[in-house]
Amino acid sequence: MTVIRGLIFDVTIRDTTTMTRFKKTWLAHVACCCAMAVPSLAWQAGNAGETRRLYVEPFTTKEGSEKLREDVLAEVRKLSSVSLVSGESSADLILGGGGELWIKGYISLNPRSGRLPSNGTPVYAGYLSVELRNTEGITLWSYLATPPAGSRDVSKDLAKRIAKNLPEGLEQAGAPSRTPSPPQPATSLKGAGATFPGPVYEKWFANYKRENPNLQISYDAIGSEAGVRGLLAGELDFGASDNPEAIHQLAPSEESHYLFIPTVVGAVVPIVNLPGFVGEIAFTPEALAGIYLGKIRKWNDPILTRANRGLRLPDLNITVVHRSDGSGTTYAWTDYLSQTSQEWKDQVGSGFAPMWPTGRPAGGNDGVAKLVKELGGSIGYVEYIYALQNHLSFGKVRNQNGEFVEASLESMAIAVSQSMELNDDLKASIVNAPGAGAYPITSFTWFVVPNRIADDGKRNAISSFLKWMLGPGQTQAAAMGYLALPKDVVSRGTAAIAKIR
Repeated sequence: MTVIRGLIFDVTIRDTTTMTRFKKTWLAHVACCCAMAVPSLAWQAGNAGETRRLYVEPFTTKEGSEKLREDVLAEVRKLSSVSLVSGESSADLILGGGGELWIKGYISLNPRSGRLPSNGTPVYAGYLSVELRNTEGITLWSYLATPPAGSRDVSKDLAKRIAKNLPEGLEQAGAPSRTPSPPQPATSLKGAGATFPGPVYEKWFANYKRENPNLQISYDAIGSEAGVRGLLAGELDFGASDNPEAIHQLAPSEESHYLFIPTVVGAVVPIVNLPGFVGEIAFTPEALAGIYLGKIRKWNDPILTRANRGLRLPDLNITVVHRSDGSGTTYAWTDYLSQTSQEWKDQVGSGFAPMWPTGRPAGGNDGVAKLVKELGGSIGYVEYIYALQNHLSFGKVRNQNGEFVEASLESMAIAVSQSMELNDDLKASIVNAPGAGAYPITSFTWFVVPNRIADDGKRNAISSFLKWMLGPGQTQAAAMGYLALPKDVVSRGTAAIAKIR
């Protein structure tokens, strides 16, 4: 077996406090991959006998890149109507990706110890962002591949996951081409708000500008509450929030003047830093509420050990980390605790910035991730992709069905499909969704825009961008760890955009 000690791709984000770095890194990845010439594949489309040629880029890693590429090629060959061709110049579809994988440790001979020795079978963590693009560099489909638990050959396992999901991408690539948006006059838009969707928003703004160079969109990920307050004060053209009640809570009399346009679906995960421990911790709602109420203070507390039989949790003090700013991520987190713990609901409740009974504050998803990474014995909560980017372990959470479920695109999709429908105003909480396999702290996130915009240029620019976001933008979400919106939500969102006057 080939052990890959670190698969580090160009899209790696080591410091999530700087989203600009991500943008530059991703664009460098695209430029690098497009410059390489290696053998490619052809895909025989099933529609009307059309032949589509698929070029598989090397996944540009510091180590193990050849094995990963060969494993991807081997798995894609198993798909029907696929054959090798000679080079990129004959391709009309390009498959590539980036991300990072690392070894958390090694499987212990004593599975009850919860600790990993310095040798043996490696245990992997990480992610691989995969995109299917046309020759113009436009993303037609994306996917986030993560190593399965207990993977003994991470390269091969990731290749299998990519090949399993690739037919969906090929089908999407065969859909009719979209009509390019008409040229727009020079316009600037200013937005601010949620850090929860920050990575995918930065990607969208950069890619939309490539197609619409006259439009400049600036976005400050300063937290949902600050962003919505800036919008209400007339300082911004749009806000962003993961709290569907943002306007209602801050300015109820203004609620009818704003539209909430869903953008993507994400997940909030409990991140932990337990030095020397790499077991997969399972959290009940009672445990999470007890920790954040300050009642559970040790990692080997009986409430935690009962949910983690077979693991030896460390005798270590718990350091709680929470958001310091008004946050939609906090809203989703406390909404879940309020729906599953009467004690939490009675004592704290849900909201942007509750009165925390205990804990150390940090600003933004990236700030929470950074502080947890620094503090041994700590626990915090962040959006899924921030945990992956920061090499942080995150726990499974018990859902309404009594299952302990880990966040993933698949478990988010189940939560969305089983949850209540969005209201007529496209707002709803979907935490604690029923259904087998549903991840319980799943949430929509929204752009918040005025329904009346006096400036014709800005009104047209916002409307055009929002329509693009609900169309081509959705295909780019999965590679960033976010779930694209269901088709009915996209349709309703598009209809809502038409209400902007």
